[in-house]
This record gives sequence, C-alpha cells and structure tokens, in this order.
Amino acid sequence: MDSKTLMHSIIQRIATGPDLSKNIDFEEAKDGMQAILRGEIDDVRAGIFLIALRMKRETLEEVKGVLAAILAQTDKQQVNVDALVDLGDPYSGYNRSIPISSFLPPVLAELGLPTVIHGLDSISPKFGLTHHHINQALGLDAQHSITAAKARLENRTIGWSYIDQRSYCQDLHNLIPLRNQIVKRSVINTVETLIGPLRAKKTHSILGYVHKPYPPIYAQLANAAGMDSALLVRGVEGGVVPSLRQKGLTISYIGADEKDRIDIDPTALGIHQNNRAIAFPTGLDVQHDIAKLADYTVQLGKAALSGEGGMFYDGLVLSASLILWHTKKFASLATASNEVRAILNSGRALNRL
Repeated sequence: MDSKTLMHSIIQRIATGPDLSKNIDFEEAKDGMQAILRGEIDDVRAGIFLIALRMKRETLEEVKGVLAAILAQTDKQQVNVDALVDLGDPYSGYNRSIPISSFLPPVLAELGLPTVIHGLDSISPKFGLTHHHINQALGLDAQHSITAAKARLENRTIGWSYIDQRSYCQDLHNLIPLRNQIVKRSVINTVETLIGPLRAKKTHSILGYVHKPYPPIYAQLANAAGMDSALLVRGVEGGVVPSLRQKGLTISYIGADEKDRIDIDPTALGIHQNNRAIAFPTGLDVQHDIAKLADYTVQLGKAALSGEGGMFYDGLVLSASLILWHTKKFASLATASNEVRAILNSGRALNRL
C-alpha cells in the first residue's frame, strides 16, 4: 500500500485508547517512520503517530523499526581507525548542570581512543545547553560536514569531533519544528543518540540513562544499530557522566549481552565532592543565557584540561576511566584514572583541543 494508506492503517490501530490500542510490527514502524522522514505524511498525522506510540508505550520492535528508518535516511561513513567511541548524550541538552561530557572527546583521543560526540542546536523537551552550543563557544564550526568530521577523527593530532544532526540526517533534522510542537518526548528522543553516523572497525556506544529498566533495552537498540559494544551509565540529567557524590550503576555490554557491571563509587577513585554535578551559576538559565552558559562551560573545561582540580576535572576522570575500562584500554578503573589524571596534568589534552 502507499505511504498515506499505511499511515491511516497504523493510526487506526495505535490510537484507539488505553485498552484497545494495538501494536504494529517492525516493518510497519520502519515504513511509517520513513514515510514521515521523506515528507510524505502531513504534520498532523506524523504527530499522531509519534504521540500515539508514546501513549500506548512503544514495543521494542516498534522502537527498532523507527531506529531502522532513521538509519536508512542517514549519511553513514566508515572511519579508518581501529576503534571509535560514540558519545550519545541527550540531544535536548542540560538545563540544570554543566555538561562535562563536551570535553571528554579530546581527553579520550589523547589516550588513544578517537571519539565523536553528536547532537543538535536545540530541541524539546528541555531546550537545554547542548554540545552544539559549546562547540560554537570554542570557535569551531558546529555544522561541518560528515566528511570533515571523518577527517578530524582520522587525523592523529586531532582524533575527535562533534557532528551535528543537520550534517548526517537532514530528514530527521527537518522534524525539529514538529517535535517542538509535540512538547513531550517521543520515540525519536530515545533512538537518535544511537544513530552513530561514523563507524570504525569497532564502534563503542556510550549512553546515559536515568530509569533502571532502560540499560538492557538500550543495549538491544545499540546492537540493532550495529554498534559493537555499549556502556550504559546512570548519569546526571541522563548523560554519560555519573554523579560525583554517590554511587551509580554502570553496565557494560558486548553486542546485546551484558558482560560486566560496576556500582561505581567516586571515592574509590579518590573523588570527594559534596555535589553530584556542577550547577549553573546563579542567575543564568537556558531560556535567556545559553551563550553565557556555553562560555562558562568552555572556561571550566579548558581549566580542567590544563590540570586544574575541581568538579570538572573529577568528572572527566570518572567518566573517561569508565570508558577506558569498558573498551579494554585498561584492566582496572584505578589504573585508568591514574592515566587520565596524568594526561590532564600534562596539558596534552588541552593542546589537542
């Protein structure tokens, strides 16, 4: 059937109320989402599709279908490196705390792990401070091509890059106005961190989560997306940097199979902080002060990469150590944390930035 007839059929089944709504299969979810991405479905029906899936609760097969549709519309390129770390922070950004993860890529690259971080300018529901904003504040082109990002990753003196959704999946980026009108999260928020437009011989997906049931679901989605491994971190604001004050569960997967888990205690790595994250400065918020918050993040990030101790420095040590442990660069978190501190104290990560 044609795309409009298919979407009519899908909506009739998934939008029938809390007791009568029916699930759709993988192929229907994929075909329906691809029709939306290709602009074949009007905004009203596209919005109903996303909202109805959310309200009835998406099945894993439906989520995999939506992910497959987005992957089919994505410009994917192979990077000529042995291993690549793919940082999947929430695209809607941070609205309470400073995103330390923006400065993880040059640290990991200096430790021999080329790293890509991705996102977009602004999106519902948070409309928060994003990696796009911070790369702009660094004076970098936040919208360079995927080919340019690939070249940065293959350049041994750089080895890291930001890549914007506009550059690797314009069809998905075109849905931002619709997603903002929907207001709440949709299935797109769940899967867009898993797209991974740049891949290497081995690609490691690093993802944050908040709710306890999510890690095995994300691991299956990362496997469906073609990632070789996944590290699920219970991070601040759903990001990849854990709390600096309390224990947080981190789970390591190869394919979709759980291999190890750590209830990470920051004090075990010599981190002693009274707060879980770096709060926004008093008087600044994402509604009015994005540029100032991005500049403030850059100031703190550069200080940490210069070896200046504090919460930003400790956040880099904690999160980078987990990634180095997951990717088998180091056998223990303690050894990994010592190496991260040595890199930060040397200033080499700042030179790479």
